[in-house]
Amino acid sequence: MVPAPSCPNTWDYWTSSTSDHVDLICLMPNSVYMPLTVSWDATLQDVKEELWDQAGKYPLFGMLHEMTGYVFQFINSLAVTEEVDDENKRLRDIKPSCGVLLIIERSIERPGEHLLNTHISNLIGKGLNEFDNLKSSEVNDFRMRMRYLAEESMIKRAQSTRLERLRYRCPPRLADSPAVPTTLTSHLNNNCFILVTKVANTEFSFTTNVPVSRTPQQHIDTILKKKVNSLNMRGEDPRSYVLKVCGREEYLFGKEPLIQFLYIQEMLAKDGVPQVMTVSMDKLTLGCDTPIERRQAPPDYSNTIRKKKNHHESSWNIYKNYTCKVESVSGLNVDRPVEVVCQAGIFHGGKALCEAQKTEVKTASKDGVAQWDKELTFPIKVYNMPRMARLCFVIYEITKTKGKRRGKDSKDSINKLAWANTMIFDYKEQLRTGGLTLYMWTHVADETQGDDWLLHPLGTVVSNPSTDSCAALQVCFSNFDCQYPILFPKHETVKAYADDIELGSPDVIARLSRDFEQLRVTAEKDPMYEMHEQEKKDIWASREYFRVEAPELLPKLLSCVEWGERAEAASVARMVAGWPMLRVESALELLDYAYADAAVRSFAVKCLAEIRDENLLLYLLQLVQALKHESYLMCDLSVFLLQRAYNNMTIGHFLFWHLRSEMHVAAVSVRFGLMLEAYCRGCQDHINTLMRQITCLDKLKWASQCVRKKKEISKARAALHQHLQEQHCIETLCDFVSPLTPSLICKKIKPERCRVMDSKMRPLMLEFENVDPTGADIRIILKIGDDLRQDMFTLQMLRIMDRLWKNAGYDFRLNPYNCISMEYAVGMIEVVDDAETVANIQKQSALFNAASTIYKANLFQWLRKQNPSESGFNKAVEEFTMSCAGYCVATYVLGIADRHSDNIMVKKCGQLFHIDFGHFLGHFKQKYGFKRERVPFVLTHDFIHVINKGQRVSGGNEAVDFKIFKEHCETAFKILRKHGHLILSLFSMMISTGLPELRSEKDLQYLRETLVMDLSEEKALEHFRLKFIEAVKNSWKTSFNWAFHNIDKNNRQ
Repeated sequence: MVPAPSCPNTWDYWTSSTSDHVDLICLMPNSVYMPLTVSWDATLQDVKEELWDQAGKYPLFGMLHEMTGYVFQFINSLAVTEEVDDENKRLRDIKPSCGVLLIIERSIERPGEHLLNTHISNLIGKGLNEFDNLKSSEVNDFRMRMRYLAEESMIKRAQSTRLERLRYRCPPRLADSPAVPTTLTSHLNNNCFILVTKVANTEFSFTTNVPVSRTPQQHIDTILKKKVNSLNMRGEDPRSYVLKVCGREEYLFGKEPLIQFLYIQEMLAKDGVPQVMTVSMDKLTLGCDTPIERRQAPPDYSNTIRKKKNHHESSWNIYKNYTCKVESVSGLNVDRPVEVVCQAGIFHGGKALCEAQKTEVKTASKDGVAQWDKELTFPIKVYNMPRMARLCFVIYEITKTKGKRRGKDSKDSINKLAWANTMIFDYKEQLRTGGLTLYMWTHVADETQGDDWLLHPLGTVVSNPSTDSCAALQVCFSNFDCQYPILFPKHETVKAYADDIELGSPDVIARLSRDFEQLRVTAEKDPMYEMHEQEKKDIWASREYFRVEAPELLPKLLSCVEWGERAEAASVARMVAGWPMLRVESALELLDYAYADAAVRSFAVKCLAEIRDENLLLYLLQLVQALKHESYLMCDLSVFLLQRAYNNMTIGHFLFWHLRSEMHVAAVSVRFGLMLEAYCRGCQDHINTLMRQITCLDKLKWASQCVRKKKEISKARAALHQHLQEQHCIETLCDFVSPLTPSLICKKIKPERCRVMDSKMRPLMLEFENVDPTGADIRIILKIGDDLRQDMFTLQMLRIMDRLWKNAGYDFRLNPYNCISMEYAVGMIEVVDDAETVANIQKQSALFNAASTIYKANLFQWLRKQNPSESGFNKAVEEFTMSCAGYCVATYVLGIADRHSDNIMVKKCGQLFHIDFGHFLGHFKQKYGFKRERVPFVLTHDFIHVINKGQRVSGGNEAVDFKIFKEHCETAFKILRKHGHLILSLFSMMISTGLPELRSEKDLQYLRETLVMDLSEEKALEHFRLKFIEAVKNSWKTSFNWAFHNIDKNNRQ
């Protein structure tokens, strides 16, 4: 019998062992068991050489072949068998379970499928065998269909040209229009801009004045002609060259003019000179997926089930009330006998379709078992049941509250224990019948609710995967005395029925025709406006008017539908089939949780079909969250996101990380895991890049854990330098794509330039050498312990605000730096160069004390020192003024809280920007029961001093520069308010994220108050002016608070 390995089988053995060596158990191919002690830093090649050296001392050595004919196999941390082909990997990196290695013969053919599955399992963070173990037909069908989709993508890519492959791997970043943005006209000279073009592999570079209409190909032609004249050489074909951005893997090619490329626009906006390089297409490594055999497309399962089951009944022919039987529950989390009730409700898009029903009170044993055997009958007919209806259950305890009768359902006497949801129709459109076990979720305080405070209709319809530790509810669904399967009618049947009933009452239409404009005003109110029942009926009756005159109001129209009425639900399918295409902003709103209907969501995805890649990236965060609102795995949104990711590696990169960052959430781990598997199968040439990023992230997490054990910051920094200089770190932390910006490639880490930041979570400031020698070093902050999803969302909203302002002709110089959440409480943040916190600027005063902190000239003097020339200083003040206006309005609207001098920074060029967005929507911090922030937005007296260019103003008069600043703030506010629907919709789509400060529609009330959507523009502007005056009046209080903050926390690093 093989003895147990001596290494302890603990989860942290490989990360916390104090020993330099590890004991391995090696199972040789000649059936010999060999114990081996090696360095835990050894490579697999070292292990193999040591094994063959020791094998000569054991029996049956002669049965072994040359050691290159064998590979290692082991059980990884996911309990999946993994085969390692790369023997440069180290033991400490692969971490074989229990230190057991199996040596097997190398296959003659490359074990492609097995190796691919292993890689995908590692990327997802869970073994693919877990999907098999679910034994779910829906999961299996989805995997089969996604595999076909992935293979079709690979076949298409294998047949693509080199230029098409470049477009896939390094897609050009383009603005929506070739027209010169209004904000850039002042940066042009006679409609031209300066462009520096370097010639690859030579010392030549050309600085040219480029007209805005010139395309990349025309520019290459011009440069190559100059090169020929300069070097007296033979001409080259311009079509074999592309323009590469210096310092990054970004390329300018295609028919669009150079001015349409975002790189050019970004450089011009900050008064920089764009620098590009001519690169031969033949020198680019573009890769290509291995051609594969085309599979037969899987059939549509709704048609398949109808063919298999020739005899079936339509749910529209069932005129009985919907019923289900609640049998029993087991595994409730109780430690004593308690009185419990099971309540159930039917919902559609978070709205109740009928009154909820409940069982009588039963006593659950201390083991958590209760028996009801109660049939619940709901006041809704089966024929009225919409396709996307869901049945929601909750089990709650009736507590014996003094002064209240038992069972009186007041909130005070109820303790929610567990909940579960399930779809009434399954993914094959078949009405659920028979018994079902629902594994329930534990209630969490402040969970997202729909119409019902007790039930949880917006929660997942997936059973809790932790079946051994959760409550299990046994229910039985009625078959309504039908011997055949009951199916929801086909789409054609629904549409034909809607055509028959879509007549409308002439009297009603005549009456409403006089009120159309008033109805339109009502429909144009913000999404959170509660309409009266009569308003809903009138708007729904006027749907043809809205289709012709105001199609963008479709979301408000759909909120008027009575989904529990078959006629209205059927009319929706007919209506959206003929509805005009919507703008992206309106289409996004239809993917919110409130719109569950499949036809509506399909129409929304159809509207997104033509969205440009850059705009898709802008809204990708919300689209990933919208997947949580889908009722079934197979949906148009999943297919849309995967297809766009298959065609654009940058989209694929961010889709991968947005999905992977929430794999720890049990409710979405199956859906997101399946999406990740589908992406990896369709983009196999991206797998190695992603694996390198995860390997580097794991190494950096290990380094972070090591330094966080040091209490003193000086010892932590010394430990970091020591760890990063170890050979295994140097070997790992090299040649990987930056997760923050996929166009940047890190060549190697620079340990001497890395440091531990002095804050609670001890984030790491990391610096890497750029693989492109023409580019600057790449600086990244690794943060572990904080949930960066709120920061990521806030920064996305700042980007959207920046886009809205620029589209209106205003550039408020925002700096929405990159931020990405990668795992639970693990993420990366971009470092903004040449910037300093306001606190550190104030502390650079000759004598640091409370008086110097309040002294308003510190910031003004610092800016003058950074910009010594008069023109440079005036430009810096302008940058400061514009950026201060933008951030004042943005932080006011979003309710960004916890603002102090350590999370507001200023760049040397004058641009102000905010960092650290841990609190928003007005969740202001309190100290000793008082709010620390008493102003609507940050506008301190030293900021005003810079805006006024140091001029003293007396007699209560405003300086001219400050009046201009105030006008900028008002303009910025009016533009955001004009797009208030979009802002509210984007926040609403993020309710499902689980952010602690965005759990329900109640949290959106703050946005309604700041944007004052219910007022006219004139009244709204008056309201904003009052807030502005309040901020200016109390600016000294903010400065005073900052003074104490600076003295209390000296974070000068």
